[in-house]
Order: sequence, then structure tokens, then C-alpha cells
Amino acid sequence: MERSSAGFLTRSARRNRQPLSQILGTWDFYGRPFRVTSDTLTPRPDTETLVELALAEPFSRLLDLGTGTGAIAITLLAERPEVTGLATDISAAALDVARHNAQAAGVAERLTLTQADWFAGVEGRFDLIVSNPPYVDAATYGTLQPEVTQWEPSIALTPGGDGLSAYRVIAAHAPAHLSPGGRLIVEIGHDQGVTVARLMRAAGLADVRLHADLSGKDRVISATSP
Repeated sequence: MERSSAGFLTRSARRNRQPLSQILGTWDFYGRPFRVTSDTLTPRPDTETLVELALAEPFSRLLDLGTGTGAIAITLLAERPEVTGLATDISAAALDVARHNAQAAGVAERLTLTQADWFAGVEGRFDLIVSNPPYVDAATYGTLQPEVTQWEPSIALTPGGDGLSAYRVIAAHAPAHLSPGGRLIVEIGHDQGVTVARLMRAAGLADVRLHADLSGKDRVISATSP
């Protein structure tokens, strides 16, 4: 009877276009389960491209901007036991989810979670700064499926306008928070590479490169502090 009731609730939720990740309450990312709620984005496989790139070189201190579930920061700390990190998000509810996930992954003692609007209140320098910021432009956001627009937090998906406002902030402030030779790695929309690269170069960042996801589309851009 309980199984039948659970099945009915699942079918009802799906009819209302609720994402399966929220129905289940967890979603796998880079081989680990992460708690997911309506206050966070569901971790996407495309974002694993960013993680792979970050892990390709050593780092000791990490900053994750707009952490959401904490999937990126927690994965990097779990893969690198010697690393410590700071993760920020403007949403207190999202940080609660990230805190739960950090504890479940056994990295809570090495990860500081702070409510902040991007770099606001962030001090010090980092070997690695990562972010999967909201980047969907206003026009595209209106075409997305209800599973996204009705159930996931819009603040984590779109900044409105041309979708580039987060990159402008990140590019402008990252140089002051990167150690010499430190890396900045951010996820981008598949058609934003040229523009975001231009913002990074204008901010004085070096070695700006585009990286494709498994489907061959531009998905991540990296740069280094001179």
C-alpha cells in the first residue's frame, strides 16, 4: 500500500512537471549523491567538464561563487583531501542544502559557507576560483521547459538581460582574489565564449581558453592570473 501511494505521488508530481531530482530529493554528480531542493539547481552533467578541468592542475585553496547545492566545491574537496575552500551564495536556503551535502560528503570541516553576493565580503587570495553562474539571457529563459522555469530558482538560472552580468562582476574582481598564477574557471552558455573571453582579457587575465563539453559545445572558459 505504501509503495502504491508513493508511486501515485511521484506520478502526480511529474504531471505537474516537477523535476525527478526534486521528487527523489537527491541527484548524482561526479559519482556522488547531492541533496536537491526547489532552492537549488539540479547539478548537470555538463558541469562535470568544469570539475575535470579544475582537477587537471594542483590547487590548495578554492573559492566557489554561487555554490547552490555545493556540487562543484564539495566534489573538488572530496577529490583533493589536502584542499580547503570557501563557497558563497546569495541564497541562505541554498547554503543550507550545501551545508547538508558537505557534511554527507565528509568535507564540512574544510569548506566554509558564506552568504554573499559574489565577492562581497570575500577576503584573501585563492589558487582556484570556480563558478557556474546564472547565464541564461531573458529571451532564452522564456523558452525553457516548465521543469526549469516553474521549479528551479530563477535567480540561479538567469540574471535577465543579455545573461552576462555575472561574468562582468567575476571578471572584474577575480584578479584581486587570485594568487599569482591562480586559475579562474567558469561555466558558460554555448554561444557566450567569445564575449566572456573578451571580458576576461579586458580585466587583465591571461591564457584565456575555451573548453568544450562532451557534446562538443563550448561549456567552460578558463584564465589565469598573470
